[in-house]
Amino acid sequence: MRTELVSEPGDPDRPNEDFAAVALPASGQGGSLVVLDGVTPPGDGGGCLHSVPWFTSRLGGALTELAVSLPDVPLARALSLALARTAEGHAATCDLSHPRTPQATVVLARWSPVSVEYLVLSDSVLLVEAPDGVVTPLLDDRLDRLPRSALASHAVVDGTLRNREGGFFTAAADPSVSSRAVTGSLPRGEVRTLTALTDGAARWVERFHQGDWADCLALVRADGPRSLVDRVRALERADPDGEAPRRGKTHDDATVVHVELAPR
Repeated sequence: MRTELVSEPGDPDRPNEDFAAVALPASGQGGSLVVLDGVTPPGDGGGCLHSVPWFTSRLGGALTELAVSLPDVPLARALSLALARTAEGHAATCDLSHPRTPQATVVLARWSPVSVEYLVLSDSVLLVEAPDGVVTPLLDDRLDRLPRSALASHAVVDGTLRNREGGFFTAAADPSVSSRAVTGSLPRGEVRTLTALTDGAARWVERFHQGDWADCLALVRADGPRSLVDRVRALERADPDGEAPRRGKTHDDATVVHVELAPR
């Protein structure tokens, strides 16, 4: 098995709000990956004393441990347990009911000799490549399905769409949000590689339209995750005002985790 991981902040003067990890159990059978994209808070801090990196490191650490230590527990249940553990760590000091309490998108994958399980919540991406080279993007596209007019301001999004029915969901303080994730399982023999990307790296496809998901996976396989992030940065620098295409940040934190599974 081969793994590669790159995670780079969008602004070198700000901490990276992404989290990424690959874990291999002591048995040597299978493994897991975790990728979180922390949601940048509003200026008032979202009612929490803690930073987004504090939250993503707590939640990501819990998910990394639980995915390995509880191999028979479904990934949605592992996410629920990790959210409850993380919320308990700051419930006494912070307003966890605030719509912008620290939160993150989630990609989880766990593989065994028999199967590959996955979970995707919000707008990060998991690419699954089959042995014949066919690439399938596993997406939670609820945010993309919303009309752009509904996303006119943070106040409207937070008050009517964020973690609400008819809107979109992220991992924040409510463990029940795990039931909203896109989940599933594939036979192990149908998966050759797994590639998880936060939306800062997925811009190469979703914003700049440099290729499709199969092209993106081919780039990562051939030249490595660093090459993908470098190409995204070059495209961003060529359009510093974010006009073509429009995007909320000139540069975003960008994370890529690529895992080539051993042949079956």
